Amino acid sequence: FDANENALRDVEILRGVFVCVITDLSLKTVGEANWHKFDGAGGVTGLVMLTESHLACHTYPEYRTATFNLYCCRTRPEWKWEANLRETLGAGEVRITKIERGNTESKIQNLKSKIAEAKV
Repeated sequence: FDANENALRDVEILRGVFVCVITDLSLKTVGEANWHKFDGAGGVTGLVMLTESHLACHTYPEYRTATFNLYCCRTRPEWKWEANLRETLGAGEVRITKIERGNTESKIQNLKSKIAEAKV
């Protein structure tokens, strides 16, 4: 939030964020990233397919906001979203939501325990 409006319209800056995420986390791309810059004062949408899913961004310069979605099928180290987006986009506030996906063994065991408890 509260990001630089010009940075949110700049495909090259956003492409740079993608390159840093992909490089820093040793992700593998499938083809080239696709970018769409909306007319006038509109923002940018970017998407790159990864061997284990995708990385996407959508910017809203009129609200000084951007969203990034990194979907991975494996556990990865944390990327420094806050520091990097503050620096590259001039973001005043960065909110990060992490959603654990997949059916790890511990999640399966936890679910089985809850089912067993419910039957009692």
